[in-house]
Amino acid sequence: MTGPARLEGNHGTVNDITEIAQLVLHERQARDRGWWESMDGCFAPDSTVRLSWFAGSGAEFTAGSRRMTGRGHAAVHRLCPPVVDVRGQRAAVELPAAVELRTLLDGVQVDLTSYARLVYRAERRLGRWSIHSLDAVYERDVLVPSVPGTSLRVDPADLVGLRPPYRMLAHVFGRLGYRVGDDLYGEDRPEEVAVLYRRLFAWLRGA
Repeated sequence: MTGPARLEGNHGTVNDITEIAQLVLHERQARDRGWWESMDGCFAPDSTVRLSWFAGSGAEFTAGSRRMTGRGHAAVHRLCPPVVDVRGQRAAVELPAAVELRTLLDGVQVDLTSYARLVYRAERRLGRWSIHSLDAVYERDVLVPSVPGTSLRVDPADLVGLRPPYRMLAHVFGRLGYRVGDDLYGEDRPEEVAVLYRRLFAWLRGA
């Protein structure tokens, strides 16, 4: 399968690329640290976010993340270097991440790790870059007991119908009271992921 038609060359300045990379990194840092005002300031007023447990605006995502953390469900994001493509007042960013959550499942402390690529659209408005949209492409996940040797049993019947790229994430989040849809971008549906990237780079060109 061929990849999406990317731009020939990067039309952003070094300062633009650095500012955009820091924008998405600061958004994730603020999410992890509970710096809600800073997190909210990274998003444009008309931004959209679509992740495992959430779909809505950037402001609603910040508020929902704050409530989630208040319930004791604070995730941590381990990030790889972002890839930034710029064309004029628009930018596309791919940020590989491992999302880690420690919680209790049937009385057993567990560590959930979800591997995904975070895909951002950013725009410069009134001289300032902000996040226009955020999507995730889920790759795989892992669930293990926090203490080696601890017995952790997951009933296979509870996993029926859950998609492989985020099966354990959906199972654990469901037990915690969050609904995870079955229509997210994932490596098990490469055609849908290809459409996401084609639309991303078409938008970047101004389409």
